[in-house]
Amino acid sequence: MRYLFILLTSLALIPGRVSASTIEAEKCLKKAVNEVAQIADHSANSSALAVSVRPVLVNIISFDLMTRRAVGPGWREFTEAQKKEATDLFTTLIIRTYASKFTPGEFPEITYKTAISPAPGRVEIPTSILYKGSHYEVIYRQEESVAWRITDVVIEGVSMIASYRTQFDAQFKQGGAPAVISALKKSVAAPQ
Repeated sequence: MRYLFILLTSLALIPGRVSASTIEAEKCLKKAVNEVAQIADHSANSSALAVSVRPVLVNIISFDLMTRRAVGPGWREFTEAQKKEATDLFTTLIIRTYASKFTPGEFPEITYKTAISPAPGRVEIPTSILYKGSHYEVIYRQEESVAWRITDVVIEGVSMIASYRTQFDAQFKQGGAPAVISALKKSVAAPQ
């Protein structure tokens, strides 16, 4: 999954309205990307990288909100325990998949554009990256609650949240929250 690799590796910003909010959101994202790059340079493999980058990613990504949006309307039927379990599993899946896309010592070339704010408390940060000869257009969607957090990543026009929602919605319709959690467990347990 390229979603996770690209999740924090590009930081370009779309032309549009520049405000203190967009500047702060960009600053948070750049700081996290730089931290991930430093960790990736010193990690022996993707498993070690996943463990090392988890605290950085948890501070910049709203995994609670992403999980809720990825599950969609069925989220209301999850118990609190199921919500916590689904969020923990989804977080592990995203971080593990993201870490598996890095090669120690290699980091993408990132082109930054201008951030825009489509609504108060929301910023879109588009990027263009080059990694191992492949070019990707990526937009980070961030929202401000206590601090700026990534709430979606759009890669080559495809929303990560929308992609997962398609999967989770089908699973939810077949077996409710237990089916979604079971599918997440299988994905987390599957070898990379």
